[in-house]
Amino acid sequence: MTQTQKAIVVQKVGKPVVLVHNQPIPAPGPQQVQLKVTVAGLNPHDQKGRDAGLFTQQRLPAVLGNDVVGVVTQLAPGVHQGISLGDRIVTQGFVSRDGGGSCQSALQEHAVADLSALAKIPDSVSDDEAATFPTNIIAPLVGLFDRLQIPAPWVDDARPRAFDYAGAAVLIIGGGTNNGRFAVQLAKLAGIGKIVAVGGNEAELTGFGATHVLDRHGGHDAVLARIQAVVSDDLLYTLDTINPPAEQHLGVNALSDSRKGLLARLIPTGPVDASKVTGVKKGGYEALNVFGSSQLNSELCAPFWARLSDYLSAGDIKPLGYVAKEGLDPVAVNELLDAYRDGARVVKTHFHV
Repeated sequence: MTQTQKAIVVQKVGKPVVLVHNQPIPAPGPQQVQLKVTVAGLNPHDQKGRDAGLFTQQRLPAVLGNDVVGVVTQLAPGVHQGISLGDRIVTQGFVSRDGGGSCQSALQEHAVADLSALAKIPDSVSDDEAATFPTNIIAPLVGLFDRLQIPAPWVDDARPRAFDYAGAAVLIIGGGTNNGRFAVQLAKLAGIGKIVAVGGNEAELTGFGATHVLDRHGGHDAVLARIQAVVSDDLLYTLDTINPPAEQHLGVNALSDSRKGLLARLIPTGPVDASKVTGVKKGGYEALNVFGSSQLNSELCAPFWARLSDYLSAGDIKPLGYVAKEGLDPVAVNELLDAYRDGARVVKTHFHV
């Protein structure tokens, strides 16, 4: 007989989430563990899951949340080394374009996690601090080290001798977003010499490793002038964590005119407006979409997850801010998702399951 649990689910797209008591408790499959969830973290895409069916339409009733923290309660057969019952772990639940991965989602009492997308939490890091990582660090990680083709420092033999990390520059638009904050830390981890952030708290971002933090106000021309004063014609890499396509020309215009540049964008809902692209762009440019899934980028992400505990212990990567709410409370979840929908300022929110 299948055991059941409490969970908060999308039963019908476009309607409020509800609490159910009959969600099946998942058993771990090959190369997986089961965990008792302690913290469930939500992000803006979860609002689209409720209201527009993003990642949920094909798996109703769907559990939301891809930031999952908990305690290991069961190991799949053959899983012995590196993970034990009782370990505290953080994991990114599987995100697929067709909506798979419900049993790995966060707003339920038990979930499963892939060994390739989890890390043990060191004693120096709380469950809530760990829950700030999964979704918000994997998206810029894929953006920087896959889409922008900067060799990741943790992938064996990935760092070609010819790549000049210290001489490279990267522009991060949306430095004040959670994705932007982690992008700065990842660029610092890789040893990028010039890390330019547009927007965000200067003291915080320089503490994370930014070499320049620029004011995002004043309009396109003023912001572009600030960027070009720092990077001149040398910028080959832009990561835009915040702008929709109508504003992504800023990142393109900051790229080198003489050499090919790359724009990685976290909001790929349409083409960049080519009519707003200035400069000669003799080398051309390419706009690349980011899909921040650990499982769909396992060659890059699995080695990162394997090292994350050490990075946290050493302070090489630092958690972000959050607010916490108690229990599987559908009213509080709907209020949070409404705030995302309405464009309100939202601090990363966790639910203590």
